[in-house]
Amino acid sequence: MMDEIILTVAVLGGINAVLSVILVIAERFFANYGECTITINQDKTLKVTGGSSLLSALNSQKIFLPSACGGRGTCAYCKCKITEGAGTVLPTESALLSQQELQDRVRLACQVKVKSDLSIQISEALFQIKEFEAEVVLLKDLTYDIKLLRLHLLRPEEIHFTPGQYIQLQNKPYPKVREIVSRAYSIASPNDETKNIDLMIRLVPEGICTTWVHHHLQEGERVIFTGPMGNFYLREGTGEIIMVAGGSGMAPMVSLLSELARIKSQRKITYFFGAVSKKDLFYVEEMNRFEKEIPHFTFVPALSQPDPDDVWDGERGLITTPLDAYLKKMDTPKAQGYLCGSPGMLNACIKTMNNNGITSDRIFYDPFA
Repeated sequence: MMDEIILTVAVLGGINAVLSVILVIAERFFANYGECTITINQDKTLKVTGGSSLLSALNSQKIFLPSACGGRGTCAYCKCKITEGAGTVLPTESALLSQQELQDRVRLACQVKVKSDLSIQISEALFQIKEFEAEVVLLKDLTYDIKLLRLHLLRPEEIHFTPGQYIQLQNKPYPKVREIVSRAYSIASPNDETKNIDLMIRLVPEGICTTWVHHHLQEGERVIFTGPMGNFYLREGTGEIIMVAGGSGMAPMVSLLSELARIKSQRKITYFFGAVSKKDLFYVEEMNRFEKEIPHFTFVPALSQPDPDDVWDGERGLITTPLDAYLKKMDTPKAQGYLCGSPGMLNACIKTMNNNGITSDRIFYDPFA
């Protein structure tokens, strides 16, 4: 009896696998959607070949929607309103769209396939996003798993961005990886440096783009990226600025601090940086320089698990520990929070800030997937 059950399960599994292959082949070779028209904001029209995602179709026409996850449907940055032709909302979209967005016909461009004519609405600001070609002029280890990548712009020759924004870097194929993807990385340089940009890229295990940067990219190579993108930037205010980051989340903070130094900000600024041990700390000299250039700036690094031979008399524990202790002593009604790091760190820090009187409308971040 058990043998019959196992055989039945195996047969059904085989049938499902065959059907899946047939569907993929049919979609690829027999589904011919022909030429489709995409109407944008009721006044711009594009002619594209049907069959690809809306995100890819727009990219092919040099219209770049943000997509921090590279079109995998996890970041929800490529939201746009589709008034005609989108079809049914997919399960991969519904979890990332609010009820109001669903009512307003907002969709994820990476999940909507162009099968017929579409009418969409996107922000006019997205037309300012460009594709750039650049040369790698510096590739430097900041830690054992974070590299500083400096790109010199070739075409166009200048980029204009707001401190805190990011770009999407495109990898090249390399041994065992033929796939080309785009991944989001925050700009770490000041925005008055228009001919070069700095990125801080942490090695993610099995990450396509980070593996390429860390193990295959060389100085002198040319790369492609799009940008600038993102809504992470300094807001007006008079209260204290509380920054929190970890790892390569240092990148946008350096750009923000460069801007605060440039405008000679008189606001009080406290920057909490979380690391595991001393080998994960970097840019400490640059932070010391900012403490001299910005009148009321303080850098507070914290180690969660110092190595036995680390000589460390600073803050210890998860970054939320010194953050919570500090917020409990200060007046928070006008304070603003600026965060960059892993989703887990972001959630923990937002909760800590909320519990100490910094409401979510005064907390800013770009949650990269």
